[in-house]
Order: sequence, then C-alpha cells, then structure tokens
Amino acid sequence: MYKFTRSALWGAAFLATSFGLWSEAHAQAQGPRSLVESKESLYNNIYVYKQGSYYDMTFGYNRRLYTESSYNTLDDRELPMFYTRFMTTSLIYAKNVTSVLEIGFGGGRTSWYLHRFLPDMSVTSVELDPGVEAMARKYFGIRDEPNFKIANSDGRLYLQKSKDKYDIILIDAYRGPFVPFHLLTKEFYQLVKEHLNEGGVVAQNVEPSTMLFDSAVKTIHSVFPQEDFYLAEGNVVTIAYDGPPRSPDELNKSAEDRTAQFKLRYPLAGMLSQRRRLPPDISGGTIDPSAKVLTDDFAPVETLKAVENHNRKWPDQEPNTH
Repeated sequence: MYKFTRSALWGAAFLATSFGLWSEAHAQAQGPRSLVESKESLYNNIYVYKQGSYYDMTFGYNRRLYTESSYNTLDDRELPMFYTRFMTTSLIYAKNVTSVLEIGFGGGRTSWYLHRFLPDMSVTSVELDPGVEAMARKYFGIRDEPNFKIANSDGRLYLQKSKDKYDIILIDAYRGPFVPFHLLTKEFYQLVKEHLNEGGVVAQNVEPSTMLFDSAVKTIHSVFPQEDFYLAEGNVVTIAYDGPPRSPDELNKSAEDRTAQFKLRYPLAGMLSQRRRLPPDISGGTIDPSAKVLTDDFAPVETLKAVENHNRKWPDQEPNTH
C-alpha cells in the first residue's frame, strides 16, 4: 500500500501543463497551433485550437488559457490528457458498471471513451454551458447515440432534481483554475452519495496547487470513509467510496478483469502503480490538520441564488490576448 505524500504531490504538480499533460504524440504534433473558433458564452470565453490532427478546447480567464479537453481526429479512443485516463480507474472500484454520471463535460473525451468501450453502459454527462456542448459536437466528434446523453444544467441542481442513481459519478468541472465552490462542499458530496448505487464510487479531478486542496480532501473524507489518490502527472484524481477499504489484491484482480472484459485502451492495472492511500486520521503531514471542512454556509432556500453566483462568468481583469 502506498502512502500519499506532499513531496510526491508537488513533484507531480511541477510537471503540470494547465490541467494535465498531453500525450507524447500530441506534444510532437507537427505544424503550427492555430485558433479555429472562439466564442463568448454566458459562462465562459471558449477557444478551440488545432495542431496537426488534434483539437484543444480552452477557457480563457485573466489573459490565461486553461486547457479543458483535447481530441485526436484520427483516433477517437485516445485520451490525450493524462488525467482523463486516471478518471477511468473508477471502473476498478465500482461493484457494477451499468451507469455513469459525469459532471463537467468539456470536450467529452472521458465520457465518450467509456461509451466507446462500454456501449451497453448508460452514460449521462451534465454540462452547464450549451456553448461548450456545441463546440464539442462541432470539433470533438461528439454525436447522439444510444446510451449516451448530454444534459445542459448545473451539476448540483441536476442531482437535486433527479431521482436516478449511478454506479460511477465523475466530477471534472472547472472554472479557470478552480472547481466551483458549490461542487466542493460537504452538502454537495452528501448529495452525490445519495445518488450512488450500492457499491458505487465517485471520481474527481482536483488540481493540487489550489489553496483549497487540503480542505477539499478533508471534505470528501467527511462523507466517504475511503479515499484513494492517483498522481496523474500534474493532476490528482480522487477516488472515494463507502464501506470497508479495498485490498491491493482485490483492486489488482478487478483491474485485470475489467481491462480484459471491456478491451480497454489504457490498462487499469498499470495505473494502479500511481495509487496513494489517504491515512484514516488524515495525519502524518499529508493533509494540513487545520484545513477546514467546506460547507455551504447558507440556508437551503438560498441554494439557487448561491449556485447562480458560483456559475457566473468571471470578468477578465485585462483583455485576453492570443
């Protein structure tokens, strides 16, 4: 069993490029990188770039670009951004794999990868911004197919209105360098837990250099007793679940079995080498013991207004230049 250490975390974070390193093939793509289309939506400044066979979707904030998704037009089963591969480690933990909910669609690469390799699994992706979905359909190979659904909504509000439960819930929603606060609170994770089937699991991409990282870890742990981490070359993917901890042998067997069963592009067992375990008492210098558990701090009747405020697009302090 591996211990999650601060030194390992920051060593990985030093290698980060925006929200995840690209594949070697992408990094070596030939030709100039050119802007294909830009769009100012209600929630984001969206830019789509092309380099070689790759399209990148980025969001602009305060003269910086944050890469949200990357797509290889010659291979729709490639996950060019490394952390998205580690989001699929959720398949190792889930008791069943019949349904998945994704909060934060972006270019849709993670959900489309799961749809491609598990076509009988019901995949629902929730995307706040219709402009993002439109770009994903135009440039990222996303289209309507059986068992693949996109809903335009805030992820938290979607869960509040839904009675459905899922085997896997993926959370990968970002605004610039930050996860929206209302998707980081104890009340939100309790809502997520209520929408998991027995033996279900939640996977979340948490950018490690944010000042809220320690509090995010403690907040997830306050709802889910088990929390594993995967160091994904600059990002940290958190896997959280209820019940007793899964043993290394059990995880290895599940990883091998499901990779073979679904003929996955990226072997799950290989990613297990990056697994780190959160100590039960959150001690030993891993997580700051003084970090606060994040809570809503507003009455239920104020939820809608608070969510609206969290979703509001941040104005650039200076004009974007590209």
